[in-house]
Amino acid sequence: MGLEWLKPAAFLGSILFALIGVAVFWLSFVIIDKITPYKLWEELVEKQNMALGLVVAAMSLGISIIVAAAIHG
Repeated sequence: MGLEWLKPAAFLGSILFALIGVAVFWLSFVIIDKITPYKLWEELVEKQNMALGLVVAAMSLGISIIVAAAIHG
């Protein structure tokens, strides 16, 4: 493996795709937060709902895997 990843086009493309992936993940998390009948942050931080925390963690991993697969092609 050479230094192909160090070329400006590949490096900037990777940065762009990473930013797009983070934006899509954040947007999907906000949408899911809005459609749930309660406030996720309040339930997780103030009430320390561990079961909801595990569900949100699994959902976050799932969305991240989908975004990464879509970007990677």
